[in-house]
Amino acid sequence: MQNHNPVNIHQHGADLIEPLQQVEAAIAERGIDEKLNHLLLLRVSQINGCAFCVQMHSSDARKAGDSNERLDHLAAWRHSRTFTAAEKSAFAWAEALTELDPERDLAPLRAALREHYSDHEITTLTGMISMINLWNRIQISCH
Repeated sequence: MQNHNPVNIHQHGADLIEPLQQVEAAIAERGIDEKLNHLLLLRVSQINGCAFCVQMHSSDARKAGDSNERLDHLAAWRHSRTFTAAEKSAFAWAEALTELDPERDLAPLRAALREHYSDHEITTLTGMISMINLWNRIQISCH
């Protein structure tokens, strides 16, 4: 009989998970706005189809004071007046780094980001987006 049960990654990979949590702590210390942080984590989780993470980051966003209206509009952020130009540039960056397309030119997205964020902040956003993509994939492997 084949065993189709998920692997308990936290049990069998604690030595791998701990350094990832340290990276998360380092990212948190860099001072990105809490609401933007939760929205980015939620948007990437929506794209990746990680139900666990969508629930967690929706809840975290509400606890941070974000509105249901903004959360409801996040999947259609390009067509919503609810988000600032700075937030929209970050969402575009998050989507580009999540749905990798070898034909996509990232230069215009970086230019749009630089209208609102420093290179330090863009580096932090990139780290956040990269880490949630990693966490989504770890969690999805357990579905």
